[in-house]
Amino acid sequence: MHMNSNMNIPGLKEVIIEKIEEIGNRTCLYISMPRKPHTCPACGETTSRVHDYRLQKIKHLKWFERLTNLFYKRRRYACSCGKRFSERAPFVEKYQRFSKEWNQVAQIRSVKAKTFKEAGETLGASTSTLIRRFQAVAKRELTSTGVRLPKVIAIDEYKGDTDAGKYQLVIADAETRQPLDILVDRKKETIQHYFRQYGEDVEMVVMDMSYSFKAAVQQALARPVIIADRFHYCRYIYWALDAVRRQEQKEWHAYDRKKGKRMRHVLHKRASQLTEKERWWVDRYLGLSANLRTAYELKEAYCEWFDWAKTVSYSGEVKERLEAFYEEVEKTQIPAFLKTVQTLKNWQTEILNSFAFPYSNGFLEGINNRTKVMKRNAYGFRRFDHFRAKILLNIKYKEIGVHLG
Repeated sequence: MHMNSNMNIPGLKEVIIEKIEEIGNRTCLYISMPRKPHTCPACGETTSRVHDYRLQKIKHLKWFERLTNLFYKRRRYACSCGKRFSERAPFVEKYQRFSKEWNQVAQIRSVKAKTFKEAGETLGASTSTLIRRFQAVAKRELTSTGVRLPKVIAIDEYKGDTDAGKYQLVIADAETRQPLDILVDRKKETIQHYFRQYGEDVEMVVMDMSYSFKAAVQQALARPVIIADRFHYCRYIYWALDAVRRQEQKEWHAYDRKKGKRMRHVLHKRASQLTEKERWWVDRYLGLSANLRTAYELKEAYCEWFDWAKTVSYSGEVKERLEAFYEEVEKTQIPAFLKTVQTLKNWQTEILNSFAFPYSNGFLEGINNRTKVMKRNAYGFRRFDHFRAKILLNIKYKEIGVHLG
């Protein structure tokens, strides 16, 4: 198809399209720029004398879902000083074989697509080309030397399974809820080294109940306030209830044993929120075991304290009522609950801090869930640096769609 017109096509403004043809599965556009005076880069004089033409092949974005090549007839101008130089083209950088628009989209797609291979197939380029674009974005957008951490941070591990090891540690701002960095592993020495370098301003750390995290933070930072995440300490109560149920149901009929396991979520539910049918099942299983009834009552007593503590401004009464719960447990002498109470006592300061300050790790669990989905979609990541960049950039670019063009 022959034509000769200036078209204001996005990304190809001012370009003269001389011819369009189909070659195989690609659309080929033969283009040039209007002739105009250019300034010599050597002497600064203006010249419009053309020395020769060079044909440059450039990959561009799809047209009507067809892969597109540009064949650009590039002028080279000649100056009276003897310098030969190429004209300026707004749609392609010097020495590039891909248009500016293509490079922009490739960078975004390399971050947002499930795999580099998928992004390459969509854009008609090799996987290695997409990896190079991804590495360029990561180098530009992410600092490899760490960041100065804010006053309140949250930390949590996630399972990366990369060349760096099985588990990595994500660090986030607890106020803005944005991830700040990902450490290569969750070892105590790694965390200490990082916090000593970048944690000068940190005053509070939100974490799950990991003794190694606690030790690392306390040794690296100057008297930080550690806040235990509510979900992580509450689950110890439910684990204790489950342990009692498992022990007691060994004596039950096979039907009740299997049904009891399937209905365990009903025992976890607050008594005040049970439906009529669920209440019937609870009464049935509590009637089969006095120990299970006692464990259930302890769970309810804990939930009553927890729900109340969330509604009041922090005071000494929160601590007093928690210690009263410990005494109730010690009277029953149920081993699973005694063990749980010991854990709560060991972390009591951090648990009480969770009511004094409005921070939690819940948003980090959401980030970790997103991380798991990315890993599953890509069938895993071999390289830690790629996975780290993929996580941080995906969250940074979450408002940007992959339909860019």
